[in-house]
Amino acid sequence: MLHLIIMLGETNGQYNEHCLPLMHERDISIVTYFVPKLTPPPEITLFAGDGTLRGFFRALKAALRAKYDIIHAHAPQTGTLLVLATLAWRGFSRVRSSLVYTVQDSFYDYKLRNQLMMIISLAAFRRIVFCSRSAYESLPRPLDRLVHGRSRVVPNGADLDRVDRAIATRRSAPARGGFTVISVGRLERVKDPLTLVTAFARAVGDDAGSRAILVGAGELSTMVEARARELGLHDRVALTGLVPRDDVFIACADADVFVSTSHGEGLPVAVLEAMGAGCPVILSDIPPHRELAHGADFIPFAEPGDVDGFADAIRRFHAMAPVERREVGRRCRAHMAARFTLPIMRAGTEAVYREVAPLVGSGAPG
Repeated sequence: MLHLIIMLGETNGQYNEHCLPLMHERDISIVTYFVPKLTPPPEITLFAGDGTLRGFFRALKAALRAKYDIIHAHAPQTGTLLVLATLAWRGFSRVRSSLVYTVQDSFYDYKLRNQLMMIISLAAFRRIVFCSRSAYESLPRPLDRLVHGRSRVVPNGADLDRVDRAIATRRSAPARGGFTVISVGRLERVKDPLTLVTAFARAVGDDAGSRAILVGAGELSTMVEARARELGLHDRVALTGLVPRDDVFIACADADVFVSTSHGEGLPVAVLEAMGAGCPVILSDIPPHRELAHGADFIPFAEPGDVDGFADAIRRFHAMAPVERREVGRRCRAHMAARFTLPIMRAGTEAVYREVAPLVGSGAPG
């Protein structure tokens, strides 16, 4: 199996969900566009790009010297470049039957350039996988007709076993007494971290024991820090930047509530992982979050950008006794574990692979 990945790093979902868990069961190779930020285990063959088109094409050409049952692209850029390169090399007909493309986000969340690039993959790939029903339903009608008969929905899943292993390594349970809000995601406009910081300030007021932890990096880092200073929260709002994934799981397990103020998602793995860690969640009212929380009436919602709505929800958790918050967290974990685990996701992905390459999953090398 060959996976095409833009950036190979600690937080990359395609690497963590599609490659690492299967490296002892499948013959897996990866082509990257950018220089990798980590070195995969020796069981995974890496063809590293250097952040240029020439470097990516060089890595791709080297990888395609082998024959694959599945070639899986996970981004509009890599899918389009694969199609264009194999057409130029007169090899597209050889690889087309093995092509799988996953739409990792709702269509409206992609920049216009990436939407246009995606059309090539939607037209050319043999199977199109959507990471949620909401992502599929976000597709404009002409593109829905384009992928008719070739589309499949395989909801994202979280690696609950890995979450549990990480949490088991922490030296001790957190010392209770303060109140901690956590958010995990890119510090960019679509995630709306400024609404989170402002809502946190309104919810906890002068409670010096309360703090907010924002895990992630992005173009709004400076603005978020400035907003925290304006609100007198410079010592109670922590921006961690990118941290190892296992540390994120531990931070979620130690927090009192996870908040996503996002305006758009595919099916957010960060939310699933927080729920898997037993952390209650507050979510923006967008279709992917509604899909994720279907049947879980204990998960509160607020409209995207609604500072007062998020503040009210945070305030309710702030007022709860710790035992009440832990019970909500337990219910969040049970809800996630029944619907959105990595084995469930893998089963769906394997079903798609078997449609493309019937011997995948039969015991034959993949």
